[in-house]
Amino acid sequence: YDMSGNVWEWCWDWYDKSYYKSSPSSNPRGPNRGSRRVSRGGSWFSYDDYCRVASRYDNSPGGSSLNLGFRIVRTIK
Repeated sequence: YDMSGNVWEWCWDWYDKSYYKSSPSSNPRGPNRGSRRVSRGGSWFSYDDYCRVASRYDNSPGGSSLNLGFRIVRTIK
């Protein structure tokens, strides 16, 4: 489900500002390591331009905020 605009969503990817300049065009997985993680999608506290899946931001892995969360994903058997 598209939950853009609810809270920034934590992603598994490490953040690299220039990663997409040299990444694979299909299913890029992000760099192998880093010091900051990717969050996507904007939140209720963001300007409307940020409330889209392509919107990316970097956060400290230990950081927290009222407008930052995660989505639980489960495979179907």
